[in-house]
Amino acid sequence: MNKKIFLLILPFFCATLSLKAQKFGYIDTEYITSRMPEYTNAQAEIEKLTTKWIKEVSDKNDEVTKLEKTYRAEEILLTEEMKQQRLRAISDKEKEVKDLQNKVFGYNGDLLKKKQDIMKPVLDEVAKAVEKIAKAKRLDFLFDKSSDGLAMLYTNPIHDYTDYILEELGISPDQIKEKEREENQAKTSEDNKDDEKEAKPSKGKAVKTSSPKESDVVEQPKSNRKNTTVPKKE
Repeated sequence: MNKKIFLLILPFFCATLSLKAQKFGYIDTEYITSRMPEYTNAQAEIEKLTTKWIKEVSDKNDEVTKLEKTYRAEEILLTEEMKQQRLRAISDKEKEVKDLQNKVFGYNGDLLKKKQDIMKPVLDEVAKAVEKIAKAKRLDFLFDKSSDGLAMLYTNPIHDYTDYILEELGISPDQIKEKEREENQAKTSEDNKDDEKEAKPSKGKAVKTSSPKESDVVEQPKSNRKNTTVPKKE
């Protein structure tokens, strides 16, 4: 009986030992790419293309609206044959707009293909860095913390290899701090503009001014990542 129990437990025991021998880690690709100048440039290019295509579709819709408006204004003066011709022209133009929308923004459309083409060099660069660090640190598994398909309810920072990937990509902690400082300054400047608009006095009314209290001073937001230096794991 004891022998049977042992034989049943043995596979689970071996599997546990195998898992213990494997080394795990995780990274945050969303954070990594947001710190890459190449990614920022790629996003700007995608945004430019998106704006261009949206305008093209909008212009086509304006043409449809103009045709419909002209038809309604002149309908009473048109013969039945002329009415049918106008309605066909409107219908053809509407189809043209719909076809353009599907071609550009539809499933596997031009916008998606262009995004993939633009982002591929950036993602390939990250993938190479990930592979190099995984081999250097002898990792069996490296998860992506920002991936929707992987829910990480708890992560021990000791297993975070994000900074190693950034270092491999040539992005130093000083560069990260400088970028975060610029982002914080831009946010603070925008907040101050909003405050000035709200506090702007109406014409003819005097507004009392007073020195700001210590409690009124807005503290600069801190980076979400507490440690931007490369942690020593080994």
